[in-house]
Amino acid sequence: MKFILMLTLLSDTTFARGDGVSGVVDEEIEYDSATGLPYVRGRTLKGLLTEECANLLYGLERANAPGLARLQAAASRLFGEAGSEHEGAGLLHVGAALLPDDVQQAVREHIQTRDHQKKLTPAEVLDAYTVIRRQTANDLSGAPALGSLRSARAVIRGTVFNAVLSYNGADDDRDAVMLLAACVVAVHRAGSTRNRGRGRLAASLHAENVDLASALTDFEGIARGQS
Repeated sequence: MKFILMLTLLSDTTFARGDGVSGVVDEEIEYDSATGLPYVRGRTLKGLLTEECANLLYGLERANAPGLARLQAAASRLFGEAGSEHEGAGLLHVGAALLPDDVQQAVREHIQTRDHQKKLTPAEVLDAYTVIRRQTANDLSGAPALGSLRSARAVIRGTVFNAVLSYNGADDDRDAVMLLAACVVAVHRAGSTRNRGRGRLAASLHAENVDLASALTDFEGIARGQS
């Protein structure tokens, strides 16, 4: 089964790549060096879904939901077991989240060299989709601490990303579908600054020939003990 995961940023968000650029930012984001277009690694997205899955299962366990064992088994099929090797890996593959296809195509067309002149540069594209945010830590007196000024690049709010999710399990695995749908709608924040007021987003799942609304209803029934 294939799904499309859509992320709409509701606030500026930093999907940090783990390093910075000297003299520019302390935290840089992932972007395509050939086009300047930002993206989100599939590993990052899968980590978000796995985290929300763990939170949901914990809540169901606390509520003594009768369908917990079914969903725990579905979680193992989707995400695998923690620390497992290749044989124990999950059956869900999460691709990178990219900007819409028409945006990518338009940027590539304008960034091509014509008559030895570029209409658009990757740096200009990156600047169009991002902003650099700066902040400091405060000392005990409430004043900015010396040497604490840090900068991070963030993708601007309103940006939409799409990622392809492929589930290599059985096509009729209803439990896996309902759990995946619930994990997606549970994602509300992402990025390295999500605990500092940024990184808010809306996530939605889309698929052909799959009734995701019904799957969510089924999950809610299990959460209420109506398995």
